[in-house]
Amino acid sequence: MTRVLQAGRKEAKSGVTRSVVVFLHGYGANGADLLGLADPLADHLPDTLFIAPDAPENCAGAPMGYQWFPIPWIDGSSEEEAERGLMQASEDLNAFLDAVLVDEDLLPEQMVLFGFSQGTMMSLQVAPRREDEIAGIVAFSGRLLAPELLKDEAVSKPSILLVHGDQDDVVPPQSLPEAAEALDEAGFKEVYAHIMKGTAHGIAPDGLSVALAFMRDKLGL
Repeated sequence: MTRVLQAGRKEAKSGVTRSVVVFLHGYGANGADLLGLADPLADHLPDTLFIAPDAPENCAGAPMGYQWFPIPWIDGSSEEEAERGLMQASEDLNAFLDAVLVDEDLLPEQMVLFGFSQGTMMSLQVAPRREDEIAGIVAFSGRLLAPELLKDEAVSKPSILLVHGDQDDVVPPQSLPEAAEALDEAGFKEVYAHIMKGTAHGIAPDGLSVALAFMRDKLGL
């Protein structure tokens, strides 16, 4: 049984919705944490609706925040609990994305997932396993979970932009080339990468600029 995700939203600036960007936040944060990015992006994506759901579980380490799934080395959960949490959250997110497409009368190729940290892990876990290919994935400061399973389990291969700070002390920068290699081996044809120089675990202006160009291209804007 899927859990209903609560989400904030920023309507298309033009008043006409022709695409949607779904922000997926990191561990211990919430949807509002990323929804603020809609402000600088909306001028360049005027026909785009921005939606930012809260992850389905309360986060023990951040009372005001949420998690997509437990992280054993942070919260002391077991690997089994983390795996169960990931599978359940994937179902929840899939149901949410399906509902967005239906409610907004959009096609999968009009949707981009924009993840940060654990939200990137969710994006790279869920989108390739969806039957209908979305326009693209913007993957900030995260990693590809279970890369050895991707080749056999990927049923769609959307364009992906991997972005990481070279000073990230939360998710190692090495996670980017590791993900890129696994995606290449799994047959993903369009995988792009950008390193944010001097950036820790965050989103720098140059990274956001590259992400905007990627989204405009993949959404045909």
